[in-house]
Amino acid sequence: MNHTTPLAVGLDPAVLRDQLFELWSWKDLQTLHLASHQGFSKLSEPLEGLLTILEGCPGKQKGRSHTLSQHILMEYHRWWKEHPQVTLSLLPEKKAVELQHRALNLLTDTQSNFTESLIEIYQLSSLDPDIRRLHILKLHSLRLYKEAVVLSIKLNIQKELNMEEMCIPLILQNKLSLAESFVTGHNHLEQQLVTLLDSWCHPYFSVEEISKRFPSFSRSKDFNSQIQPKALTKHALRLMEKFNINQELCPNALYKRRLDSLRYLMYKRYVEKSMTEENWSDHVQYVVSDDTELQIHLVEMLVKYCGVQTAAQWSLRYKIPRNRLPWGVWESQQSLPPDPQLLTDSGQTEEWMPSQPHCQKFYQVPLTKDKVHFVDTPEALQRYRNIILKQGGVVGIDMEWQPTFGCTSAQQVALIQLAVFGQVFFLDLSVNGFCQDPDTIRFIQTLFSERNVLKLGYGMTGDLKYLLSTWHQFLEEPLKMEGVLDLFSIHQKIQRGKVNRSQNGPKEVLVGENSAEKGLSLLVHQVLGKPLDKTEQMSNWKKRPLRISQIRYAVADAYCLLDVYAVLSRNPADFGLPADLRSISSSQSESSRDKKNKKQTKKAKQALGKEECQGDQRVSPPHSDTKKGLLCGEKPSEDVPPLHPQQLRVVCDNMLQGLGRYLRCLGVDVVMLENTDNHRVAAKLAQAEGRVILTCGQPYQSLRSQVGEGRCLSLDCSEKARDQAVRVLRHFNVQPTPSDIFSRCQACNSDQYVAVPREDMIRMLKQKGFLQDQDIANHNQQRSHQLEEEKLGDILTPELPRYALQCRWAPLSGLDPDTLTFPGGAPIQLHAVPPALLQRIPLFYVCTRCGKVFWEGSHFGRVLSIFQEVLHITHKDSEVAAAATKSAQVSTQGSLH
Repeated sequence: MNHTTPLAVGLDPAVLRDQLFELWSWKDLQTLHLASHQGFSKLSEPLEGLLTILEGCPGKQKGRSHTLSQHILMEYHRWWKEHPQVTLSLLPEKKAVELQHRALNLLTDTQSNFTESLIEIYQLSSLDPDIRRLHILKLHSLRLYKEAVVLSIKLNIQKELNMEEMCIPLILQNKLSLAESFVTGHNHLEQQLVTLLDSWCHPYFSVEEISKRFPSFSRSKDFNSQIQPKALTKHALRLMEKFNINQELCPNALYKRRLDSLRYLMYKRYVEKSMTEENWSDHVQYVVSDDTELQIHLVEMLVKYCGVQTAAQWSLRYKIPRNRLPWGVWESQQSLPPDPQLLTDSGQTEEWMPSQPHCQKFYQVPLTKDKVHFVDTPEALQRYRNIILKQGGVVGIDMEWQPTFGCTSAQQVALIQLAVFGQVFFLDLSVNGFCQDPDTIRFIQTLFSERNVLKLGYGMTGDLKYLLSTWHQFLEEPLKMEGVLDLFSIHQKIQRGKVNRSQNGPKEVLVGENSAEKGLSLLVHQVLGKPLDKTEQMSNWKKRPLRISQIRYAVADAYCLLDVYAVLSRNPADFGLPADLRSISSSQSESSRDKKNKKQTKKAKQALGKEECQGDQRVSPPHSDTKKGLLCGEKPSEDVPPLHPQQLRVVCDNMLQGLGRYLRCLGVDVVMLENTDNHRVAAKLAQAEGRVILTCGQPYQSLRSQVGEGRCLSLDCSEKARDQAVRVLRHFNVQPTPSDIFSRCQACNSDQYVAVPREDMIRMLKQKGFLQDQDIANHNQQRSHQLEEEKLGDILTPELPRYALQCRWAPLSGLDPDTLTFPGGAPIQLHAVPPALLQRIPLFYVCTRCGKVFWEGSHFGRVLSIFQEVLHITHKDSEVAAAATKSAQVSTQGSLH
């Protein structure tokens, strides 16, 4: 049956393909467009002709982002839309199915337009599901995992496929988002994916079991980070919430999240000491809940952090079995009452007016307790409505919610504080019925949409996020935001002006310059002279009644907005602000979005030389003639004595791993954060081990506030790691010598090695099967040649490396002769020793902590060249190396047998 126009003359598809290819080669796309449309109209069977053309098209051409076949199909699709009479349904069924099979075989391209056009033109979604499934499985068997999943989604065939077989290779290749798309919309597949990720969060999960199922797939560079428990937990819980899946299907991920939260709470209470006993106790009880294993973990941690007495009290509360108690806890229980009261309700005995030292240190609200009103019924809301919504009035808005530490779904607002001059109103959303009452919802809508009532907030994006979690109605009918001023934008402008002002600027701007305060507390400090007391910030805001200290905190967070706005409005020029503060919010936020990276980089370079470099007091502020943008460490201070590399102990955050490797290479004691580590880990390590934090960018301010003065140093992220290393060495006046190079293991930071002579290394390689017969024969032949050329009596014992005096040497006899592991459990990494090395390397050096094997090579010369400007090289270096060989030689004595 002919489906062409009356002008059709039965053009050969192969001829048309050659014409189009010639135009494509000339990059004459305009002529190609015209020729293709004319040619399609001349085909006697356009649907069959198109397939013939596509099947004969060449692959990708160099320099082209897409192929000729993609371009032809795109042109055909346009032509096809103009010729509705060309349709598969008018062909005989057998012929139509044949064309569908041919079109299906072309579906290996993931280019969206290509696949979607073929599917639409040849109605491939109507094909037998078994035929579509077999095509997907064929692609999968060819290891085209991504293509198989993309096409299965477009062909709507997911429910006919095995979720694990399709998604596991994608997950292990860092394509979880594609696996997520595969299951979306299919409830049983969504549950299977979440259950799979949760099973990987089990403590005994081994990725090797998964790898055995897919032995031929290639892992991505980020493979290890994708299977870390922290990342898996995050993804499992995120998908659980997205797909609205029952928490019971995620026991492992929830357990991991709660255990991490428990560790965090212990750190906040007993290391950082920034959380009150009442808040800590509330959160701990919420986190461990009724999980026996978490309760046991809590008791074990309490023994470590504060002793057996407190651990015994909590173990009694949770009735931990005696056989699961840490040593000494059961004995301490015997001296306790059977039901000890762990929590004291001290909050209700507090006075409204805090102590004098507290008043002198922190901002105080000028209100008595009777000016604070709890609104928890529609009647109360109606009574105060006109006061809050007074035309021309100003309202400070803040919200509180219970921290869940990611253990549950989206957090909901528990308390909304509305401050007007002279009064504060608490909308208590934790009261049953009040939150979802229609009058409450209408009030919130009116409050935010009322143009003639100025609403003040600070960082309101977060508040609005939790509002949406509390009232899902606002997702379908978004809140109208009129008359809202976010003081966060104003604070940003003040901070930028502060950086650019001279030291003689207004005092208010410079207050808190070196303070540990941040956010709203810093703004209050700068404008009103005292910061906020944030002790109750991480409270259980759903628990009733609220403590006096909680009420004071909640009142201050809302009322301070009024006081700050009043001062800024009276004296905007003193803070570098325009007369109309409302003009800042929208324009400034737009500017910060559009030019965020550029401004942050410029600001960091300007500010680091003036403020952040002063994180270490041994560095003076740059003088006017100093190079612009100069960072710490250009020249050491005169009063800083020179240090050996071994005397400097640092922790590098995960943005400075390159710097960490260079410093470790020069003998500095360096701990590096993993990519998945939070910046708080750096502060914890610095406090526990007396290390200096090396960081860059935004984390500097928060990290500096958590460690002692001079224990945090910020560097320029845009600098190369080598230049950063030079700055750090000069900043601390560290003077490395050639004998310090490689004195620490580059893999694990250990400074202890064991020397393994060649013959012992050969014996170990043979023992573990890493030497083949041919390797042994080649080595024996080479060795016999060496012996012929030497007099056996003149053969010297291989010398230790240059860094022999700068590290510790363990005897070889400490190695387990059967397992070839060190006392700490690390096996020698024999797989990394090329057999060819045995012919020319007489002595190997093995790290006793991680088992990594080293040998003398060309790396030393490269490092010497890279850091020659900071290395202290003297005529004695050769003598030191010789002395090192003699003094450390005795440590190498010993044998495996």
